Amino acid sequence: MKSTTIAVDVAKEVLEVAVSVRPGQVIQQKRLSRTAFMKFCTDQPPATVLLEACGSAHYWGRQLQSLGHRVVLLPPHATRPYVLRNKTDRTDTRGLLEAYRNEDIHPVPVKSVPQQALTALHRLRSTWLAARTARLNTVRGLLREFGCVIPVGAHHVLPRAWDLLADADSGLPDALRPALAEACTEIRQLEDRVRLVEHQLEALADQTPAVARLRSIPGVGLITATALVAFVGDVQRFPSGRHFASYLGLTPREHSSGLIRRLGSISKRGDVYLRMLLTHGARAVIWKAKSRRDPDRLRAWALRVQRLRGHNKAAIALANKLARIVWAVWKHDVDFREVTAA
Repeated sequence: MKSTTIAVDVAKEVLEVAVSVRPGQVIQQKRLSRTAFMKFCTDQPPATVLLEACGSAHYWGRQLQSLGHRVVLLPPHATRPYVLRNKTDRTDTRGLLEAYRNEDIHPVPVKSVPQQALTALHRLRSTWLAARTARLNTVRGLLREFGCVIPVGAHHVLPRAWDLLADADSGLPDALRPALAEACTEIRQLEDRVRLVEHQLEALADQTPAVARLRSIPGVGLITATALVAFVGDVQRFPSGRHFASYLGLTPREHSSGLIRRLGSISKRGDVYLRMLLTHGARAVIWKAKSRRDPDRLRAWALRVQRLRGHNKAAIALANKLARIVWAVWKHDVDFREVTAA
């Protein structure tokens, strides 16, 4: 029995489609609009549809799954080596068909609508935080040019800037004052938007039992827990905690040969955002552990690594361990329990 495989190169207006019933052979190739593509997929019997995990791929994956097709999303960086010669939509679809035959390439799960909503909230929050940081640095730098040095810390910028604007003898030029006031107002608006997103995340977290479990882990708060649920989805696809830590890029990069094994720095593969959140959470755990009289076994281990290897390496090592704990808590649906240090 022959199984039909359909490779689709997704674009904004047109989609390139390649149909194959035998490995290495394309029997049909089409270039369709969005409406024609949906009609084409509706007329097709249930098949395996291949897409790159890029923009709008999860939307198309949900639409195709509703039509009875099996959807496989392949990572774009893994399919690129299979594109021979020039890169075109036609060669991209052939590359998808060849990459699908490689069992070492793990597909990306199709995100549900609630997952996609969580992901969008995190993206918006990150964008607004980056814009806020840029505006704060701009205001700080402009005021420094007029002899107004603001102490370190983002919370010092707006109060100090408003004081200077209210003081007629502060030395700020009159031509700069309206624009500087607009910049300060924009920073306040960005902070309000970030707080609004965090309130929405809190409301969605109350509807997700896994988030409450993950928040019981040290260093994992609302932002990290909801980001894990949004970007990872199903943790059952990882056979062990080490696989999950490797997926996040927190395991050592290996360059071994023969009997010589060389382990270097972390691979930094996977999602940068999740790795950053876990690393910052690990730094917070180490910082707070210094002031505890009786740290538990996890914190005592982190402090011991910090004394031996330094703060940065200890933070990454603890982030790796936190990722494994996240996997265990999430997979077995249990709360994290602190163990007293020996």
